Amino acid sequence: MSCGRIRRASMSDRARGVVGLGLALLVSGACVPLDDFMGDVFGRSMRDQRSFDPYENTLLPPEGTVPMAAGNYPAGHFDTNVGQPEGSSDVPPPFTQLDMTNRPEVVDSLTNPVPATAESLARGEQLYERVCIVCHGPDGAGTTAYIYEVHPYLATYPLTAETTVARSDGYLYGMIRVGRALMPAYGHQISHYDRWHIVNYVRQMQGVGPGSGEAGSGEADGGGGESGDVEAAPPEGGVN
Repeated sequence: MSCGRIRRASMSDRARGVVGLGLALLVSGACVPLDDFMGDVFGRSMRDQRSFDPYENTLLPPEGTVPMAAGNYPAGHFDTNVGQPEGSSDVPPPFTQLDMTNRPEVVDSLTNPVPATAESLARGEQLYERVCIVCHGPDGAGTTAYIYEVHPYLATYPLTAETTVARSDGYLYGMIRVGRALMPAYGHQISHYDRWHIVNYVRQMQGVGPGSGEAGSGEADGGGGESGDVEAAPPEGGVN
């Protein structure tokens, strides 16, 4: 091999080495800029997303829009809270499962603000079939519940039992809101007025009217208590 050919081969190897070193430096020391550059060019970078970063201020809503209220505190009976303050004068102050047990007057003193109209009963039935029927069954007996074979103890506290009928409307409302014993809380899932719609529907299922029951009587999980006054009411039933 001639000297000239050896020199050319050496220069070629040196050039390749320089190019390789340059690429290595570019790749190892400039990953982020290169990634950003590729993202700018091809628009496929996920590095700068539209989602909010931790502690980042949220964007203001479009001009002329108003925030919707939390589903748990509607403005009023069958009203959606749009552009109004949260909450309602009908919403009772917070109470706990312990209050349900040791201070039943906290819930027994609550007054049902929702008349048992056909509209209310229809809404109560819809909610009952959506949330309550799996444990209580279509007729509130528990034995007809979808999960009765797995959890037969559900029949211990049927909604149509005398002890449950004797409960106050406020107690049934409280059971839905905070739960007790086997009954889980549904306050996060069922809004204030919707709880009363379910109470109305349960009263109809029991064959009595809203406001029936003896305040603070009895025990149990989804109902309990001693017999109380009942009165006739409209058609349909169900509760959690």
